[in-house]
Amino acid sequence: MRKTIVLAAAASLMLAGAASAQQQPAQQPAPIAPAPAPGGQQAAPAIQSVNIVDITELPKDTQTQVNQVIAQRGDAGLQKLRSSIDATPKVKSALQAKGMTSAQVVAASMEPNGALTLITKKAS
Repeated sequence: MRKTIVLAAAASLMLAGAASAQQQPAQQPAPIAPAPAPGGQQAAPAIQSVNIVDITELPKDTQTQVNQVIAQRGDAGLQKLRSSIDATPKVKSALQAKGMTSAQVVAASMEPNGALTLITKKAS
């Protein structure tokens, strides 16, 4: 679970990359395996599945960790995450299928196998 929280902060950057890739005029098929990026880092995997979890469904200690990540990221990071979600049709439609929008997403986590988890929070 700690891995999910640590990846939540990085997921906004990965989603931004995925959104940018979709905005290119000539789309190329996604590679079967992620290719190494410059500097020896792995490129973000393609989104294979989208899981949506409300923050209240997480254990209390995990909720605290998620809230800390949200506070550290700030409003600008949250807006960037939500813009990336809106620019990614597969992710946006998964949220819509649950009756939600990107405005309810507070964090995201991308696993190496392409499983994207969105953590949502209902408006209070």
